[in-house]
Amino acid sequence: MTPNTPTADPPRWVYRFDNYRRAFSLLREAMETQQERPLTQLEKEGVVQRFEYTWELAWKLLKDYLDSQGVVLEMITPASVIRAAFAAKIIEHGDVWMRALDARNKMAHTYSFKSFERVIADIQTDYLPILDALHLWMLERRVDDAHG
Repeated sequence: MTPNTPTADPPRWVYRFDNYRRAFSLLREAMETQQERPLTQLEKEGVVQRFEYTWELAWKLLKDYLDSQGVVLEMITPASVIRAAFAAKIIEHGDVWMRALDARNKMAHTYSFKSFERVIADIQTDYLPILDALHLWMLERRVDDAHG
């Protein structure tokens, strides 16, 4: 390739995925810390915050990927993106994704220690696995895109 050869910019989802990877890595790190020792209240609040922004990046990553595949959504909401991604077989466990959406919405407006405990438990058992599956699925596409 010569220096003057134009290159196509990567699709938007690739940039979003890079941000998602970093966010997911931080969330996973926080959850691993919880496996090693009890978290302080401040750390628990940090876990919830990491979940919130990882979740935001996840649904926007799905939206960008769907856009790149020519999927047109009538309404662009997290729920409609989840339904479309599930229908396109990008994600599994649509019910868990919807519960994660509900948890994210509740946590954005709730500051109850009991709610934090419940959501952190759900992150560990339910939400981290679906976010990890998305990470792996997109990582495969990212590698294919780089070589394709």
